[in-house]
This record gives sequence, C-alpha cells and structure tokens, in this order.
Amino acid sequence: MSPGCLPPLAATLRHDGFTGSLTLIGDEPYEPYDRPPLSKQVLDGWVPAQRTALPVPGDLDARWRLGVAATGLDLARKQVLLADGEEVAFDRLLIATGVRPRPWPDPAQAALDGVFVLDTRDDAARLQQRLAAGPRRVLVIGGGFIGSETASACRDLGLAVTVAERGPAPLAGALGRVIGAIAADMQRDHGVDLRCGVFVTALVGDSSGRLCSAELSDGSTLDADLAIVALGSQRNVEWLDGSGLAAGPWGVGCDSGSRAFTLDGMVTDDIFAAGDVARFPHPLYNYEFLALQHWGNAVAQAEIAAHNMISAQTDRWPHLAIPSFWSTQFDTEIKSVGVPSFADEVVITQGSAADRRFVAAYGHRGRVTAAVAFNQAKWLEFYQSLIERSAPFPPDFRGVDEPADRRPVPAGMPDRPIPGDQATVEVTGHNPGERRAALVRRRHRPGGRLPEQRRDGHGTAQSL
Repeated sequence: MSPGCLPPLAATLRHDGFTGSLTLIGDEPYEPYDRPPLSKQVLDGWVPAQRTALPVPGDLDARWRLGVAATGLDLARKQVLLADGEEVAFDRLLIATGVRPRPWPDPAQAALDGVFVLDTRDDAARLQQRLAAGPRRVLVIGGGFIGSETASACRDLGLAVTVAERGPAPLAGALGRVIGAIAADMQRDHGVDLRCGVFVTALVGDSSGRLCSAELSDGSTLDADLAIVALGSQRNVEWLDGSGLAAGPWGVGCDSGSRAFTLDGMVTDDIFAAGDVARFPHPLYNYEFLALQHWGNAVAQAEIAAHNMISAQTDRWPHLAIPSFWSTQFDTEIKSVGVPSFADEVVITQGSAADRRFVAAYGHRGRVTAAVAFNQAKWLEFYQSLIERSAPFPPDFRGVDEPADRRPVPAGMPDRPIPGDQATVEVTGHNPGERRAALVRRRHRPGGRLPEQRRDGHGTAQSL
C-alpha cells in the first residue's frame, strides 16, 4: 500500500466502529512514513530518512504484513495472493498500491554507479549520502516537481546541478508554459544550469562502471558523476493482471465513492481504491476520470474509502475534495488548489510574477478551475471557494495587490505522448448475459502513432 494511506484508512475504520480483523499489507519493511520530505528536508540533511515515520494510533489492533508484496487478486475467492505464497482472505479490500518512478529506459545505463531514482526512504538515504560526499556535478533528468525539488536541494548544498527538461520549461506539465517560464527564471537565478527543449539520450560510464557523463539530444556531452532520474511515474497495477478489475497504465478505475470498477465497467461492492493508483470521476471537472498524485488527496480519499467500506449504501460519501498540493523549492513556497492541468487559460490576479509573489487563477471554458500561489498561500482558501461554486473566469473581484494587467492568456498545457505498451479492451460474446470485456495490451507498432496521454509527475493530475 501507499504509506500515506495507511494511518487515515485504519484510524477511520476503527473510529467508525469497525471491530473486525484488519490486515495491512505493504511491500516495504517499514511502517508508514511521510514521502514529501524525501525530496526536500532529507536530501538537505535536515531530517534523517528514518525520522519520516507517520504517527500510527496505538489501538489499531491490526495485523501488519510488511516487506511482502501482493502478487495477485482472486475476486471469486476473495483472496489477495502474496509473494511469500500466503493467501489473505477479505470481505472488503482497499487497493492503495500507489506509484513508482519511471525508470531510465536502458537497464545497463540505469545500473551505473551514480544513477538514482527517488521513491522510498531507502532511496532518499542513499542519495543524501552521495550528495553529502560532494559530487562534481549532478544531472537531474526531468524538470517536474521531483526533479525541481531535488535540484533545489542540490543548490542548497552548494552543488553544481544541470536540469535537462524535454519540455519548454520546468513544471510546465503541471502548471503550464506561462507559470513554468517563471519557474525557469527562478531556477536560473539560483544557479541551476537549466536546459529546456533537450533530453538525455545516453548515460555513459567509465571502465569501473561509474557514471561519468551524459549525451544530450542537442549533440552536446555533459560531464556528471551523479544523475537523478525524474521522468514521472507509473502505477503499481501489474499485480492485478488477470483479476478482472479495470486496472491498467491509467490506474484502477473507481467511482467517486472509491468503489473499483470491473473490466466490464460494473461497480464492485467489496473492492475499493484510493491514493495515487486510483482514477475517479470528479463532478467539478466534467466528470472526467482524474488520477491525482497528491499527498493530501491520498489521505482524504483513503478516509472516504474506509468510511464507505463499512457503511450501508445510503450512508456512503463521495470523494469531492478539491485537490491541493505544495512544493518548496529555491526559497519559494508553491501551493495549488484545483487541477491546473485541466485549464486552458491563466491570469495573474494578485502580486507580481517578477517578484515571485503572486496568485495565478486558472480557467476552463469560462469558469475558475484552479489557482497557484508563489509565496502567497494565504489567499488560496478564497480561490478554493471560487472553484467550488464554479465561479466565472476570469475572476471578477477587487483584490489586494492587483497587477495592472489582468488579461488572461493561454495557459500552455503541453500534450506529451508517453511511449511504451498501450492497453485497451476488447468485447466478446453476443447475448447480454455473455458479453464481457477483456484487457488487451498492444505494443506500439513501428511507424504508428501513439495515443496521446498526459505525462504526470509529482503533484500533478492526469485526465485521460
């Protein structure tokens, strides 16, 4: 399970009166811990990785199965299959297996000494030790939130760092080209060698297997002895292959009450999904299915799922929380409410982009859908109220510290194809009682065009 989901899930179950057997399964050997500090305070050396544990109520009366992964799900027998051969029976099951970093595509290059991904607390501990040792230059591959936060930590440590971002600007995939350009200036002002519109084509090792350089798409070569791969994430759903659930690269499909869908599009009453792995419809966003990689969403959705798992149909709740996330990088606190990547326009409504103290409101087809604040988070509660009531965009109000120009501009949300295997379904049978859907994975054909998907990173949303 995703570490952040466990305490609120278990606590809500017990608080709501559940007295039955409770089993918590996780593939890591540790009790739940907080992931956001891993790319911030842990890399800076302020907080040891082992000090990121989350508080767990002492009266959970739960059985912990840590350090063993789930490998399969038998819906008919209501059993979860574990890697050690054990089968765990259930009456209700919550799937909260989260995501993992997208690896460097060449396994031999990924295995070079000095190439890192950042996911678990062990990853953070190893990376912090290498950063503290003072590498000559750090290469960060990807300018999303994880890449930008790790680059910020490197600069805080006085290290030379290069960020290679395929897109037009860092954070552009999450916040759009306009706000991404502000983030780009912020990085360069803090001494980052930021290279946009280029990507790494190869990581090169020396005779002893240590990373020594990287080849870039513009033909240049960069000397670097440490690389952090921050290419987004992929959902942990492989263990659900053949289970009959609507689970694939997009995540686990579920309704707004966290009940999982079968491949036939039917709602289950005993399987629930929450957190980064869940994909659910949100009424404020045209009922599009969103997959949100936000710590706050994981906690809120787990609490909703836990309540619904033990409640009658008439007492179940929908997950209608407004998504929010935060990031601290380059002496700047970035906070957001709503789903910026859903928008088509943006306008700075308060403050100054030049001073990097501002609020930007996002709009989609004439209504407010999100807001992002740079060092101005105190105003976001007001903007959340605008989102909740589908207020008109651009916002029509007199605010504090208004800029002279409040004209909306295109937000510049890029569409970037994700390479790799694609999944779809095929329908078989003729009579209504025989019609069934089956998951089919097809590899991209040479010369063909991949369906477009939105690549998401830390703190972003996908709508597919």
